[in-house]
Amino acid sequence: MSWNFSLILFIALIVSGIVWCADKFWLKKKRSADAKTPWWVEYGASFFPVILFVFVLRSFIVEPFRIPSGSMLPTLQSGDLILVNKYTYGIRLPIIDREVIPIGKPARGDVMVFRYPVDTRVDYIKRVIGLPGDEVAYLNKKLFINGKAVPTTRDGDYFEPDRVAYTAQYIENLGVVENKILQDARAMSEIRPIWRFPGHENCQYSREGIRCVVPADSYFMMGDNRDNSLDSRFWGFVPKENIVGRAFFIWMNFSQPSRIGFFN
Repeated sequence: MSWNFSLILFIALIVSGIVWCADKFWLKKKRSADAKTPWWVEYGASFFPVILFVFVLRSFIVEPFRIPSGSMLPTLQSGDLILVNKYTYGIRLPIIDREVIPIGKPARGDVMVFRYPVDTRVDYIKRVIGLPGDEVAYLNKKLFINGKAVPTTRDGDYFEPDRVAYTAQYIENLGVVENKILQDARAMSEIRPIWRFPGHENCQYSREGIRCVVPADSYFMMGDNRDNSLDSRFWGFVPKENIVGRAFFIWMNFSQPSRIGFFN
């Protein structure tokens, strides 16, 4: 979906750019001083700088996204409008999405937007849990990274308006950042894959949960709303080429303007 918009924006940029260049270097010279500029030339030439600015901004600097679900509660709510940093993990060419300037890599705890491996036309947002080479286990609703349990501290209850229910809230310490998660003791803990994902041989499923070794250039992602998130536990790893950028700022929530600001 995001990719389709990028393609439409790119086509609009090329068309308006051609009109702008044609008018500046050829058409304007052929018109008499008192001749009226054709409407298609006037609109095409005037829109070109605006489209160029939006294309560069969206492709290389920041891109807006809307949170569609509650899978990242309590960090992000459905309806949050967020900004995603497009250059944190490297400069990529738009449309073909090929990295040309490596800058950085995802860190454990980052909230990252990526193209859904099951359907790359769809953008997903989750938290980076496992880095390349990590062993990630989620057993009996407890997270382990490289054999060590990730520390959590009880932090009251969180009211989920969509479910009209309170869910236990915890502060999770991933080593670099502390973030809040939700866990529903009433929800079933059984985990099963939804497709035969690339690298499935790196994972073992059991009645207790899942244990995986993250392949090279791939990442293990999880939602903060642990019992209401379709994530790497079910569909596998996110390859490097699927990365869109790092989410870092809520720029608007029309129902709750107080949510505007940075987040972990």
